[in-house]
Amino acid sequence: MTTINTLQTKLSSRYDEFDPEQDGNKNTKFADLIIDGRSLCQMLKKHDMVPSLGWGSEDHQKEMIQYFLLKKPHEHMYYRYPILVWPWCGDEECGYISVKIDREEEIVIWKDFKLEHENKSINLGPFYFEWTNYERVTNNTFRIIEK
Repeated sequence: MTTINTLQTKLSSRYDEFDPEQDGNKNTKFADLIIDGRSLCQMLKKHDMVPSLGWGSEDHQKEMIQYFLLKKPHEHMYYRYPILVWPWCGDEECGYISVKIDREEEIVIWKDFKLEHENKSINLGPFYFEWTNYERVTNNTFRIIEK
């Protein structure tokens, strides 16, 4: 039997207020993805990337939500999606971590995390989410910074 994971989001930033690393660096704010109470950003902190949801232009945010809800495939990766991106610009050309997202009936599966452009597998997941909660949480990332 598959264990269902819980997914939540939380407004977060790249650095906490006392972090000396934030001096001279962009302190991007984003919707952190919390899986079973653990921050995805912190789980993958060594890669110095931030979640792709909850920041950037309005059009970019809407596109990311469509990807994560499987309403449209990524133009280059099909059913792989950029889950963490470069914190300065979010541009995939600067590097990102992708994940394969599948839906089987009422379950969404995140698996096969990879550090792109190196095509290097990351030992994380798979994660299984109940669709109704997943859809609500994903949609709630839109304009999280303004909320």
